[in-house]
Parts: sequence; C-alpha cells; structure tokens
Amino acid sequence: MKSFFKPLAIIAFLGVVLQSCSSDDDEGADAVAAPVISNFEYGEGSDHSTDQVAYKGSDLHLEAEITAEGVVSSITLDIHAHDLELGEGEVEWDLEQTFTDASLLVINPTFHEHIDIPSDIPAGEYHITLTVTDELGNSTEIEGHIDILDPITTSGFEMDETVVRGSDFHVEFLIDAVNGIHEITVDVHAHGLELAEGEVEWDSETVYSEGFHGLTEAEFHKHIDVPDTAPAGEYHIIFTIEDEDGNIHEFDDHIDVTVS
Repeated sequence: MKSFFKPLAIIAFLGVVLQSCSSDDDEGADAVAAPVISNFEYGEGSDHSTDQVAYKGSDLHLEAEITAEGVVSSITLDIHAHDLELGEGEVEWDLEQTFTDASLLVINPTFHEHIDIPSDIPAGEYHITLTVTDELGNSTEIEGHIDILDPITTSGFEMDETVVRGSDFHVEFLIDAVNGIHEITVDVHAHGLELAEGEVEWDSETVYSEGFHGLTEAEFHKHIDVPDTAPAGEYHIIFTIEDEDGNIHEFDDHIDVTVS
C-alpha cells in the first residue's frame, strides 16, 4: 500500500506545483499595467499651438507622452463632430486613423503627429479620442475637444440696397484672415436685363489687393461706381476673399440699380 500511495503523492505534488506556476504566470501577465497617456496637447499645426484651436485647410498638431509597461501595439486617433450643420459644398469629417509606425511600437513612446484638416468641412467643435493599446490587449484612451474655425471670416457687413445709375454705392465689412489677405474680388453682374437704346450691359469684376495684401485684419470700405449706361434692375454682387494659403471665403448680396 505504501508503494501505491507514493506515486500518487508525487503526481498530486507536481499538479499543485504546475498549477502554482500557471497561476504565477497569469498574475504576472495581469500585473502589467495599462498604458498611461499624459501631457496630451493639440492645436494649430503651423506653430505647434496648445490652444485647442485649429483652422480649416491647415493642419492639426497632436502630442502625448505614453508610459507603457508592455510594448505598444497600436495608437488610434478618432476625430468627429456631432450635429454640425453642413453649409453649401461642405462635407462631414469623421476621421479614424491607426498609427503603427515602428517608432511607436515600443515601451514608453512619444506620440507626435500632424493631421491635415479638410477645407470643406463645417466649422465648430470636434471631439478627439486617442487610444493606446499594448501587445497584451491593455487599452487606455484620453478625450478632448477642439474648435476648428474658418481661416477667413467677415463681420459688420453694410451695403446700400439701391443706387441710381451714374452714381456710386457704398459697401463695407471687416475681415479677419489668420493667414493674411491675398486679395479681395468684387463681381457685379445681372441676368436677363433688357437693354434700352444707349444702354450697355454692366458686368464688372474688380480685384483689390493694395492696402490689403498680407493683413490679418482689415476693413473693406469702398464706393463702387455704377455706369450711367447700365440698364436698371437687380444686380448680383459676389465678394470673394482669398488668403495667402489659397483658402477662399465667398458671400453675396443684391442691389437694385434705378434710373433716378
């Protein structure tokens, strides 16, 4: 009987030892802490701003320090907005990008990227999520918000509603252009106006750059002459502002040209 129980005791002992080793291994894996994301900053890319503001048509700078006991397997960036109204020609921006560069797939990497911002998205508040996952499946995310603004804005618009041909009409507005103004174009035209004797179609496009070129803030204040041969009627006026980076801001209005 003693010789029978002895092998059983050895087997039982080995089973306990193996279970203990397996348990230790599991505890060792579980003991690896999830990554920690710190010093998460973002803003306009051109000057590595941390103001949490960026501009359409430019780029977004993002940076974060990552403390990871396990080797990082991926870093994912998500940018999206909620319920922003789309203007004419605008599209929704919903970005999800995963970074797997070798320089990031290490212990304690530094994340530093620049993301292009489309020029045809609506301005407003966007939600940012940065997610770091290690090779053991541990995952950590950090969130924030950024205001994406139009690079060119106008305010204080005033223009005469009517003008007598042969005189001039007044128009003024303020311009803010973060990249500097390149030029301002004023296009005046009408559609389908009948020409009486002595009248000539008025279709004007004037470019203004002197006194505006390179300015980030300016007041556009002009008096625009109306030819005395222009037929009376409603005219469409398009104002186009182009900045030094090629971004364009356009708006329009109408004016009635009268005979007297």
